[in-house]
Amino acid sequence: MDESMDGSTDGLPERRRGRAVSEDLRAAAVAAVLREGMSNRAAARRFGLARSSVDGWVKRFRERGHVRSDPKGGRASRIEPHRERILRILAARPGLSMYGLRDALAAEGLEFHPTTVQRFLRRHRLERERRLARQRRERGRKRWTER
Repeated sequence: MDESMDGSTDGLPERRRGRAVSEDLRAAAVAAVLREGMSNRAAARRFGLARSSVDGWVKRFRERGHVRSDPKGGRASRIEPHRERILRILAARPGLSMYGLRDALAAEGLEFHPTTVQRFLRRHRLERERRLARQRRERGRKRWTER
């Protein structure tokens, strides 16, 4: 087979198995089908894509008017609705560790796995070291203004 410098054969782009396809490439494939009248199979071959992918993008474009992928993500965290309660606990006890917070929540009837608490703190940038550093900065500012 005739190989080009980028490793592709027969002048076709290299196969992109298992990798995300950019929105620009999706749009180009859909445009080839809708504007140029090319078949989905021919567009897939031209751009080095799977025909089923082109089928889905053309369908999505016809239904929704775009080729963007749907947002990915899991379910909402059980701890999020208790954000205000957690912030109140941390404001009262800024040096509280992740396990200490978990235990304080358990005392209020809310049981969470330590990893859930840790992810919540990280997501909201409330890790212990950050809280303690913020507390030290605030103490320094108070001393400076009292002079």
